[in-house]
Amino acid sequence: MLKNNQTAPEFNSPNQNNEMVSLSQFKGQKNVVLYFYPKDDTPGCTIEANDFTKLASEFAAANSVVIGISKDSCASHQAFIDKFGLKVDLLADTSGQVCADYGVWQEKEKNGEKKIGIVRSTFIINKAGALEAALYGVSPDGHAQAMLDLVKTLD
Repeated sequence: MLKNNQTAPEFNSPNQNNEMVSLSQFKGQKNVVLYFYPKDDTPGCTIEANDFTKLASEFAAANSVVIGISKDSCASHQAFIDKFGLKVDLLADTSGQVCADYGVWQEKEKNGEKKIGIVRSTFIINKAGALEAALYGVSPDGHAQAMLDLVKTLD
């Protein structure tokens, strides 16, 4: 699992428009809030995406970009964005490489059943490309506001 002050792993994945997005394109310019979520259009993931969308202008004012990532396809991401009017980029990590690099592909237990999947996690990456926060197993309720409060403390 990643820890604060480590260099964030580079990523290069397609967004909902099938345009490649990489961490390096923000280096020296913006802080990045990179959040991993299990699946498009599911209850917790919808809460989280809607909350980040409600605060999108405040994240922008704090010189930060919010990017969601899951193993869903670009088409699935676009349908999710269209359904809820989301204002965040969603990256398709269909190979699972970015999930592995960030350590979010883990065994989880739900209703007594164990399975491998994405553990809801968020990483705050500063303009220099270092991790300011590596948060695993987050709850969607109030999470976006907490992340906004954190990025407001960064340069």
